[in-house]
Amino acid sequence: MRRQIVVGTIGLLLVGLGGCSYLFYPHAKEFAAKAKGASHVETLINLTSMMEASAKAAKGGKGYDQPLNDLHNQFHAFDDNLCCVEKETREKPAHALAVTHNKELWAIFKRVWKFKDDQPQRDQHLDLFASEVKELRETLQMLK
Repeated sequence: MRRQIVVGTIGLLLVGLGGCSYLFYPHAKEFAAKAKGASHVETLINLTSMMEASAKAAKGGKGYDQPLNDLHNQFHAFDDNLCCVEKETREKPAHALAVTHNKELWAIFKRVWKFKDDQPQRDQHLDLFASEVKELRETLQMLK
């Protein structure tokens, strides 16, 4: 019993400290590498462009299709990279607004996921997601 508790605790620590996104969403790391820019902020801006394109491509689909899969992984890559910006950037008010946009995107994405099989709700939520990503990109531009 003690061994199981120790193994479980170590597992939770590894997932918690290492970030679960790349463990459960390995393609997120690939998208982060593709979006790599000269700075962390540029990487985030590139990821927002990718997410917006994937959200538009996912319209009209059904279920967990490839565009929705790409959007899901890109979103995890964005979320993981948002915390990696330099300390000076994190202290700016625009970064706090970007964090707020990210939280709003999570709420919208959960609705996209809930309605992934139901049209027109899926498309309506994807439109909302894309417009929120556009606002997020404008906020990130202020951090440059």
